[in-house]
Amino acid sequence: MTDLKLLLMKTAILLLTFIICPATLFGQEIAMKTLPLNDLSQFRDQAGNWQIVGSVTMDRTIDIHKKEEEVQKKKKKKKGKSEQPKPGGPVQFTAGTGILLNMNDKVKKDQLFTAWEHGDIDLELEVMLPKGSNSGIYLQGRYEVQLLDSWGKKNPSFTDIGGIYRNWEKDPEKSYMGKAPFTNAARAPGLWQKLFISFRAPRFNKNGEKIANATFLKVTLNGVLIHDHVEVPTYTGGPVEKNEKPRGPLMIQGDHGPVAFRNMRYLTFDSAPIQASNITYDYFEGQFGQISDFVDGKPVASGPGSKISWEYSQKEDLFGLVVKGNLEVPEDGTYHFSIRCNGGARLVINDETVVNHDFGHRVNERGLGSKTLNAGSHAFKLYYFKNANWMSPALGLFVQSAHLRRQPLHTAGSMLNTGNTVNPIMVNVDGEPRLLRAFLDFEGDKSRRLTHTIGIGHPSGVHYVYNMKAGNVVCGWRGDFVNATPMWHSRGDGSFRPLGDVQFFFTDQPLAVLDDMNRQFPGEYKESDFRPKGYELEKPSGRPVFKYLYQGIEVEDKIEPGNNGSMLNRSVKLSQTAPNLYFKIAEGQDVALMPDGSYAIDDKKYYVKLATALSPVIREVGGKKELIVPMNSKELAYGIIW
Repeated sequence: MTDLKLLLMKTAILLLTFIICPATLFGQEIAMKTLPLNDLSQFRDQAGNWQIVGSVTMDRTIDIHKKEEEVQKKKKKKKGKSEQPKPGGPVQFTAGTGILLNMNDKVKKDQLFTAWEHGDIDLELEVMLPKGSNSGIYLQGRYEVQLLDSWGKKNPSFTDIGGIYRNWEKDPEKSYMGKAPFTNAARAPGLWQKLFISFRAPRFNKNGEKIANATFLKVTLNGVLIHDHVEVPTYTGGPVEKNEKPRGPLMIQGDHGPVAFRNMRYLTFDSAPIQASNITYDYFEGQFGQISDFVDGKPVASGPGSKISWEYSQKEDLFGLVVKGNLEVPEDGTYHFSIRCNGGARLVINDETVVNHDFGHRVNERGLGSKTLNAGSHAFKLYYFKNANWMSPALGLFVQSAHLRRQPLHTAGSMLNTGNTVNPIMVNVDGEPRLLRAFLDFEGDKSRRLTHTIGIGHPSGVHYVYNMKAGNVVCGWRGDFVNATPMWHSRGDGSFRPLGDVQFFFTDQPLAVLDDMNRQFPGEYKESDFRPKGYELEKPSGRPVFKYLYQGIEVEDKIEPGNNGSMLNRSVKLSQTAPNLYFKIAEGQDVALMPDGSYAIDDKKYYVKLATALSPVIREVGGKKELIVPMNSKELAYGIIW
């Protein structure tokens, strides 16, 4: 089994057992700080290659390493001698604020440093790279996460986007060979890509000796996990200094090629951990339905303890427990607590209930409770009972603040046996296309569940979901195929989850007669207008060709991978045309014509490129922009690129 498949299985198990990440659990309570990009005041002085701009457009077809005269010659040859090529290189920008842009040259090529330093940090941002470009994010100025145009690469290495870079030290004790991402989640040049990094700084004792390595706790690219708890034993290549320290500036590489950033946010974690002390426990036995059933009774056992755990219990069911002690808080602040358990639980601090879940059985987060605490010692009581013999006991207590990364206060053994572990059911694609009928929660939203969808997996690694009730491609992705656990485990709910970086498109029917250009496309076909005819498998490829009848027009809809599995090509054939017949290709908050003739959709999330000589129209309706085509021809072909 490959490392990637093992990772996906581990990830699915974590999801199914409700292990919730800090951003999900505390995202509404602890907002990340925005790194303002109104000016360069957050950064140290540099040579001038870094600037703040209002918008950036990158021509995905132009490699930054090609000389300008070669680019213009290619454009002229492509367009014909009668048409002069448009001026400008691969990167164009406009004045304004909100985007950090590097445009280096032979003279101006400084790295960019923040004016502030950090230790532990969670960092999220959006990055855009032109074709062939290269940059990097250095945590503490010493540990690089690579940024590179790696679109379409099948087997990424540490040199590709998201890789943790190596160094070139000859001393074995200082050498580090880098770490490749689990998978390549890169998007096409000129598109915005989302990067999240959770970083733990190296630890040092009072004598300045390192006692723990720097660790990338989690790195995701475009929502796909690419690193999980990767220790880095020393600095990587090109650091600000060849040493390691508790703190350092964030550094962005500026000497290798253009790169743009926006929506940069971060949280730094500088607080010392909270400690639990003076632990005692009271243990009760019985069939308890709520905490009041046992708390005033006589305990079966009591005594001193050294930890927060359910393991003071003498059996695994029909018991109650009260763990008491003190929380040693390092600094003033508002602290956010959660309990995760099988059974009922309550947390009381300084005689005030902070988290209360005095019922229930499933292992799950028992809500949030927040309390402002001064630095010092605070008395706590943690109540727990369990009366469900079909599940193992489990009790966890977590705390987080604006300066403290989510911290477990319980022992590891107290949460080991949750009793809910499920072996994930992964559906893979081998040597021929794979088709699987299921429900799809559009953009992960169950309230937007599509019930007549079919997933099509392809050996090339590019897959899509087709909505047969609307005759439309609703999403596409690259990587592995689907996680069918929600559909097939136990009773199931009929849905599957695409695996990888999923690009959602839209849910409306794409083909419609619009007698008014302000009229919206219907969400789904009316029965009087539409008759599905299923699909036929094309020979010898085994790919489906979808067929339906719309207002007497026979429609054939074919979707297949293109460009070595880095995009989807769609071709639609009609038996006849009709007045006011339109096809919607894309929708989003905006639709922009790019220099190469493609269209960037929804603030540069993906591209579409027409392959037939039709005249597309950009219109605004229902608060969104749409790219639509008058169907004056019986055929339409275009590519979807992301």
